[in-house]
Amino acid sequence: MHPSEGPNTVTVTPLLTGSNYLSWSRSMQQALGTKNKLAFIDGSTLVPDNDNLNRVAWERSNHLIYSWILNSVSPQIAQTIIFHVRAIDVWEELKDRFSKADKICVSMLCSAINNLKQGSKFVLDYFTERKTLWEELNSHRPMPLSTCIHQCRCEIMCSSRYFRLEDQVIQFLTGLNDQFSSAIDGSSSFHK
Repeated sequence: MHPSEGPNTVTVTPLLTGSNYLSWSRSMQQALGTKNKLAFIDGSTLVPDNDNLNRVAWERSNHLIYSWILNSVSPQIAQTIIFHVRAIDVWEELKDRFSKADKICVSMLCSAINNLKQGSKFVLDYFTERKTLWEELNSHRPMPLSTCIHQCRCEIMCSSRYFRLEDQVIQFLTGLNDQFSSAIDGSSSFHK
């Protein structure tokens, strides 16, 4: 732990309010990663015994990470986690409480993706807005990970990735303004 580290050294915005858990947790993990402190919330750092010389350093780090988490959540959520002792317990509680894929949220994202049109936006702005929605949806419904010993390159995994990309290309093209209709008409012959 560096001497300059303090309770306000890590800031994650916006604060966790509940509905933004996925983006908040990623931001918090990145912040903790830059401080080399992910091990305190993923369970890979064990609590040293009371007579272990590293116990004081562990406690200081734990308290500091706990304060970083506490300072990055809304006041209402902070009141519900204030009495925990270990940072990992706070992390796990927040994960259990807020990480469940909300089917209503997935439905709203799908609807927003399908209804998004370019309108008066530049193509780049339109794409950025659509890409943000895709990323949020993908965080709720990530691609399945292979459990093979070696990275799987089987046809099923390749097809899954290809079909998701193809769906996104079609969604993008159908949301473009009419001036791009020739691109949309050409998309019917879109192939791998």
